[in-house]
Amino acid sequence: MNKHVISLLLWAVLGLAHAESIDALSVDDEAEPASSEMVNTDPTEYTSPPAIEAVQLYQQDELIAWINNNQHLARVKADDCQLVEDIEARAEIVAIPSYQFLWGDMLAWGVCVDADPELGLMYMWRAANQGLAAAMEQLGRYYATGTLVQQDYAKAIPLLREAAGRGFLAAQLRLVQLYVDGNGSPYDYEDAYRWLHHSIIADKQTHRQASQLLAKLAQKMPEYVVVKAKASNQPY
Repeated sequence: MNKHVISLLLWAVLGLAHAESIDALSVDDEAEPASSEMVNTDPTEYTSPPAIEAVQLYQQDELIAWINNNQHLARVKADDCQLVEDIEARAEIVAIPSYQFLWGDMLAWGVCVDADPELGLMYMWRAANQGLAAAMEQLGRYYATGTLVQQDYAKAIPLLREAAGRGFLAAQLRLVQLYVDGNGSPYDYEDAYRWLHHSIIADKQTHRQASQLLAKLAQKMPEYVVVKAKASNQPY
């Protein structure tokens, strides 16, 4: 076989092998799945967390209103306990009576903090000593009912008298009830009768309760003393 024929055969073999490799490559390329949409994986991209609404510190007037309506602990819990440190600071450092009472009640009943009744009552006493009627009434009620402390009417009545004399209705009602039950001194009946008789009571059920208590207390008093108490122009 001459050299020319050998060269032609060699080129034919090489050409066939090259074609087969191209076909194989085309098949492999077609077998690969189509790439999906590009996903943004930029490490510098930041998605902010959901905004948390900050709770504003309680104003004095609104806090006292919640305390007087026994809503203060429910409000602290409704605010997710966000103000615990602020409440403690205003009770301990600034010594605001309403905050002392709130902090004391939180400690006494373990609301948003670990329960510490002894420390809680100490703060309630601090508020009472600064003239907060709600604190006087609550401490008087605790001593009258034996809540957290031993029942002691000798401690309950002075606290309730002080709060009642400041126009605190809950203290007036409880004080008259104690007198109707035979506790305390008859010399104090007139004041208690006068305070409750001259109270403005919008709630019908509470108004009825006051009327019933006054009628029972009047039965333990001389008539002229009852008349005098009703006629007073200075209920407090």
